[in-house]
Amino acid sequence: MNKKIILGVCLSFILIFSSSLSLASYSTVQMEVVEKPVCTIDIGENSSFEKSLVSENLTEKEVTIQLQVTNEEVGTKPTGELMLVIDNSDSMNEQVETGEIRSDLVYESAKTLVSKLLENNDNLQIGVVSFSSNLDASLEGSTEDASVVSPLTNNSDALSTAISSIQKNGPRTDLDAGLTLAMNQFTEEDNNKYMIVLTDGVPNLAIDYDNVYYSDDVIEKTKTKLELVENSGIDLITMLTGIDSPDYVPITTDKSYTEIISEIFGTPENPTAGQFYYVTDNQAQTTITEDIYNSLLPSSTALTNITIVDYFPQEIIDNFDFAYVSNANIGEISAEIDKTNNSITWTIPELQPGQTATVQYTLSLKENFDSSIVGKILDTNKRVDISYTDVNNNPASDTSDVTPKLRLSEPPVVLPKAGTGIFISLIAVAGGFLVYSLVRLAILNKKMKY
Repeated sequence: MNKKIILGVCLSFILIFSSSLSLASYSTVQMEVVEKPVCTIDIGENSSFEKSLVSENLTEKEVTIQLQVTNEEVGTKPTGELMLVIDNSDSMNEQVETGEIRSDLVYESAKTLVSKLLENNDNLQIGVVSFSSNLDASLEGSTEDASVVSPLTNNSDALSTAISSIQKNGPRTDLDAGLTLAMNQFTEEDNNKYMIVLTDGVPNLAIDYDNVYYSDDVIEKTKTKLELVENSGIDLITMLTGIDSPDYVPITTDKSYTEIISEIFGTPENPTAGQFYYVTDNQAQTTITEDIYNSLLPSSTALTNITIVDYFPQEIIDNFDFAYVSNANIGEISAEIDKTNNSITWTIPELQPGQTATVQYTLSLKENFDSSIVGKILDTNKRVDISYTDVNNNPASDTSDVTPKLRLSEPPVVLPKAGTGIFISLIAVAGGFLVYSLVRLAILNKKMKY
């Protein structure tokens, strides 16, 4: 019995003393970043996925993790032969809403297109044909309504000079002549062949037409020639701009511009042949230099079906709060952590060349964290899995367990200075209780002897 009393007293004293020296809590624990390596997974030849710790707020015991996918694939330039068929009718001299002259807008865009296509590309030859109608009325309705501005060449400077030299003076629009003359410029070599038509006018005459402007004969001949271009194995792209009065009905027909355009070219959704862009003047530059340029690239350089699954260790799930900094700028991501496998999933249906998809989230220490993790090195993530379809339409996947690492620690114990009330009181109470118990024990022992 005496031994039990002494043991209990000593344990009480030790417990009280030790509890006064050590108590892991949210307010006292400190967080540090032990390692912050960048997890990098290559995607295809030039693209990549990265996971990294981008910021840390150790005072608030919080870190920010970023997931990022960048498509840096380089498009392959087209090869073979390309004919630019450019409208040089008098209407190209009109001023558009921006104050520019339409021909300046279209021709400069055409020169930019040529420069982009031929940059670091010796495997493409480009020629230029202009069309409108001959200034000699007796030659209207013949191939004399079109002119060869430049034969096939890969000299970008020569082509730029040739386009700048085009005279805008034809009173009418004979697209049939332009298409016919351009087709005759191609060689018989078995290679890729392209034709790009840039026009601002509704065709109103054709080769050997019935001498009635905008007639059904003109419509049929022009439409048939567009179909012939496509059926000859030539990739055809047509851009029509500058139609300010689509409801206008010319005096030689009972059809409006809209109806004639639809019968000849079809619609952008259902074109007569090839691709058809029907745009306003302020859309022409982007259409030529970006949309048409990208459509000429022989293969897509978009990454598709991207799925990223980021897994978290159980200790992170139990002891840290998870929150997004902002929504993913491209694609969809899990609203919260899936507790069945401790992961978030990010899906990106398509990532175009030059695009970067990014999302960030924070991990913040919970106030009721488990103190058993103090002193451990904590992986912020368990691993990341990524799957995707590359630019050659091949499925691929990869994984990585590279991750930033954290550690929690308690600051060194500093004994309270003399005069600290709480500490002294605890020691005094414990000591007094011990002394009392020892005295009491001595009295009991003395009585037992008698």
